[in-house]
Amino acid sequence: MNATSDRRRIGWMGWTLITLALIAAALFGAWRYAMATNAVALLDWADRTMGGTAGVAVAESGVAYGPLPAQRLEVIVPNTPGPHPVVVFIHGGGWHSGIPGDYHFVGRNLARAGYVVVLPGYRLGPDGRYPAMLEDSAAALRWTLDNAARHGGDPGKVFLMGHSAGAYNAVMLGLELQTLTGICSEQGRQGVPEGFVKGVIGLSGPYDFAPFTTDSARAAFGHVPDPARTQPVNFARADAPPMLLLTGDEDVTVKPRNSIALAKALTAAGTPTQAVVLKGVDHSGTVMKLTHPFRRDARVMDAVLAFLAAHGAPSAPVQASRP
Repeated sequence: MNATSDRRRIGWMGWTLITLALIAAALFGAWRYAMATNAVALLDWADRTMGGTAGVAVAESGVAYGPLPAQRLEVIVPNTPGPHPVVVFIHGGGWHSGIPGDYHFVGRNLARAGYVVVLPGYRLGPDGRYPAMLEDSAAALRWTLDNAARHGGDPGKVFLMGHSAGAYNAVMLGLELQTLTGICSEQGRQGVPEGFVKGVIGLSGPYDFAPFTTDSARAAFGHVPDPARTQPVNFARADAPPMLLLTGDEDVTVKPRNSIALAKALTAAGTPTQAVVLKGVDHSGTVMKLTHPFRRDARVMDAVLAFLAAHGAPSAPVQASRP
């Protein structure tokens, strides 16, 4: 009788493990499909389903920071009193796709760590050609400067972060805010003061990619007479904000040499910087690991939180159980 019970128990455990493995495989397949089709909403759904929404709130959704349809943003906040440091996360998508609402998973997971998170959209495609994406990102920063406090954010502790094309926007703004008037005019800079950005986090970003060899790069930058003016690597300076440049050694979309080249240029200019190249991680992996289903590999989130804490934004984790 006991032997029979043991066999049944073992059999039940085996089926349970198989079921869990199938669920994990389905989630991973959904993620791969999401990235291949730019349907990042599937990833957000998986994060929300497995991680819940306890401890955080959507303070703003679709709020305008400018007059154009793409100039909308989301704000996700901790459920604890501020002031909290602020992270402005700019989404990727090759400067031709993506919406901030699909990246609530970034907001939820950073908000749980004690940060107010702003997720701005920006003009894409023909309307978003260089320097429009920088002008919009600067305008979103201006909105953050003016509105962070009413959402419990500390306007004196604002950090830029982005993935892929969004990492380009974030890094270029961090490097160029001082001279943005030379590219975008004073209106393009939006009156954002130098020193407002306390640090920049780039995930799998393109920083040294001229001449332009991809359709997305040619569409966004091919009209510029001097391509060197579009490259972050050419704007390294001694007084640049500190930067965390994360990439994966298996990234064939934006090769790790981009992060390595920018880190070397910053170091040579007087801002010691080292690219962090994660073993076994591809282009999408640096943002994928910010989601609940894939947080077991904590290398990205740990590096992000350590960087923020090291540069004046200690986190205050939200303690909240899942509803």
